[in-house]
Amino acid sequence: MITAQTRARLPEVPDIRDLDADDAVLALIRYAAQLPASDLFLTTIEDQVTLAVRHLGVLAPLPGVFNQRGTHLINSVKAQAGMELAQRYRPQDGRWACELDDGRRLDLRISTIPTLYGEAMSIRLLDGCVGLLAMSSLGLHQRQYDDVISWLRSPSGLILITGPTGAGKTTTAYACLHHLNNGTRRINTIEDPIEYVLEGVCQSQVDLRRHLDFPELLRGVLRQSPDVIKIGEIRDPITAATAVRAANSGSLVFATLHAPTAAAAIDSMLALGVHPHFLATCLRGVLAQRLVRTLCANCKSPVDLSGATSIFDDVKSWLRPGEGEELFAAHGCGDCHQQGYVGQIGVFEVLAASEGIRQYVFEGRSTREIHDKAVEEGMLGLREAALLDVARGVTSVEEVVRCIPTEHIRRHESITRGPMPAVDETMMLRRNRDNRNRQSVSNSRDGLVE
Repeated sequence: MITAQTRARLPEVPDIRDLDADDAVLALIRYAAQLPASDLFLTTIEDQVTLAVRHLGVLAPLPGVFNQRGTHLINSVKAQAGMELAQRYRPQDGRWACELDDGRRLDLRISTIPTLYGEAMSIRLLDGCVGLLAMSSLGLHQRQYDDVISWLRSPSGLILITGPTGAGKTTTAYACLHHLNNGTRRINTIEDPIEYVLEGVCQSQVDLRRHLDFPELLRGVLRQSPDVIKIGEIRDPITAATAVRAANSGSLVFATLHAPTAAAAIDSMLALGVHPHFLATCLRGVLAQRLVRTLCANCKSPVDLSGATSIFDDVKSWLRPGEGEELFAAHGCGDCHQQGYVGQIGVFEVLAASEGIRQYVFEGRSTREIHDKAVEEGMLGLREAALLDVARGVTSVEEVVRCIPTEHIRRHESITRGPMPAVDETMMLRRNRDNRNRQSVSNSRDGLVE
């Protein structure tokens, strides 16, 4: 999760035509790290290997290479990651500790899968030099922040962090660890992979090659008398049941889980076979989250609200004086490299396990009923949290539509009334600018790189 505004010059796309495969790969990784990008992709299609990076959560294409050249690039990465070069017909995973010219050390997680025309490779870039975020920097609104801090002060219980891949769950989990790591509690983590080394924390990593998985490690950790346990991800019934048992036995457990909303995370735990009584007893709360891009403060453009004066009615009680009087759209300038955005910040749905919610969990109520009960008790939903960021000029309506699940927007019409025509116009301008940028990149290269 990136929250700081970056005003450094955007790095140039590397020209890898005259480089050998190893140097070309390093040039691409260096470029991705300088953006910074979270992922680098190499995908084999019919007549070429396409290259792309994911920057601020958005995929950006790079000039492609011919098939033979692309195969050399993929094999170079596989060799560095200790993967089998000859194995092209089964998925593989690897890891590469890559040192850059500036002394930075990147931990690269490589995954390959077979496709119709050849291999597709995904490289996740983890920069250990990037500092951990404080809880106050995640993007939680004040009431949400107060709820989460109260959970972390609990001596025991279960905290779930949920959202899709790339939503910033790991960043939130590490921020929680950083907050708890004050020397007064014994903390154990089970991770896949370990992304940041934390002094004073006992960190264990899943190793499937040695048949060391989450359930096996969790059973071992419980014999270590931990005060806090962080589980990288609950994926199976055994891990889910063991986590709940640990939370009911005196440990504070927090874990990530794939579910679209906070209430849906409870349903996912029940679907994994956890007994409703034990889950209701130990649950402290659930954080569901998404990442949205933050607007460039230098060039964001105000949007006329005269035709949509009620757009912020649902979050009026959360607004401070002067907020919600206007909203902004992305424009683009030199400071943000014509993108209109300069970073990312979290949008959260924080579901506190009140007595009413615990009763609903115990009774096996539906996801919708649990969600509505939480809203009745004051929970800020994903849509409302995103609207608050729009009202405060942090992000745009365009980003809300892009990042928040459609059902959260369509269920409430106010976000699509009034200003959307202006935003649509902005989106059209944005697409035209993106097309011009892609064309200029294309024109700067003599077709595909050989």
